[in-house]
Amino acid sequence: MKILIAGSYITKFGELWEKSLKDLITEAELGVIKNSKFDDEEIEAIFVSNMAGGIFDGQLHLGAMASGVLKNYPPAMRVEGACASGGLAMIVAEYALLSGKYKTVMVVGAEKMTDVSNQMATEGLNGAADTEAEFGSTFPGLYALMAQRHMKEFGTTRDQLSAVSVKNHKHGLLNPLAQFHKEITISEVNGSEMIAPPLRLLDCSPISDGAAAVILTTKDLPNCPEIMGFGQGMDSLSLAKRKSLTTIVAGVKAADIAYKMAGIKPGDIEAAEIHDCFSIAEILAIEDLGFFKKGLGGKATIEGKTTYGGKVIINPSGGLKSNGHPVGATGIKQIAYLSQLIRDKKIKTGLTQNIGGSGATAVVHILGGKR
Repeated sequence: MKILIAGSYITKFGELWEKSLKDLITEAELGVIKNSKFDDEEIEAIFVSNMAGGIFDGQLHLGAMASGVLKNYPPAMRVEGACASGGLAMIVAEYALLSGKYKTVMVVGAEKMTDVSNQMATEGLNGAADTEAEFGSTFPGLYALMAQRHMKEFGTTRDQLSAVSVKNHKHGLLNPLAQFHKEITISEVNGSEMIAPPLRLLDCSPISDGAAAVILTTKDLPNCPEIMGFGQGMDSLSLAKRKSLTTIVAGVKAADIAYKMAGIKPGDIEAAEIHDCFSIAEILAIEDLGFFKKGLGGKATIEGKTTYGGKVIINPSGGLKSNGHPVGATGIKQIAYLSQLIRDKKIKTGLTQNIGGSGATAVVHILGGKR
């Protein structure tokens, strides 16, 4: 049974103070309906991705909110898995389709993060860590530990970390919906404010508002990208219990399942939207996904192997760093963005990687389509 992406939509990402969480969900749902071959009545269920609506907006029961956007009030549920909420919502929707219960469903992800203080945003996001074992930590601090270890084991340099942000900002110039449209240099990243050594301000993805949606169907439709494979992996919530700080094991597990399901290898992937919440996260990801050998991700990035004309295009949207990171929307945005590249015949095969927290949850999808 094939699962096709029959429509996609992404809102503008950024500091959208004039829009509420409900506004963003509504825009994404109505937008994806307009961009698809379906109308309201044909959507049999909705799966909503959101991490912190109850904290940032005082709004829970998002399934009911999303259902109310459509005339027929289809069954709807919210899925949460920290920053991997979007990827998990996709998996729940896919299993619902593969079970035969539904033939056409919608997946929508949204987050409204900029209306609260930086302190509240940080505290809300910290709920994705082990709040008992890692009390007082922050995600920049946790990923900084991974960066320190990677630099010690493999000689990864400060310039190589900075090259990730430089490349993603350059890609973001090509995406009109990205939060940032500004090129930066390695020296600018190196000189930005220190957050958690070695990570600096320009190593970090921003606080963002935004939404994205896709319509998935098992109906036989022409010229629709296909979900060729998907996988989910898990690991310890606490970094202290991990076997390695230089490999996100959950991501490796998820990728192995997705590659096997799709029947392809890393070398078959032309473009990938991956979870660059911090610059080190992209370096870890391109190694864990099999694009480059362990320890060579930073070197590959600074040598231009992860951009146009290189081995594989990593984060053509600008990634979380330039495109923005409204956490509940990110995993859906990745799918929507690559599906549009496939639909426009710019690539044939793409991969998405969505990570929750510091790597306890990971979801990988592989998308394909005929040229």
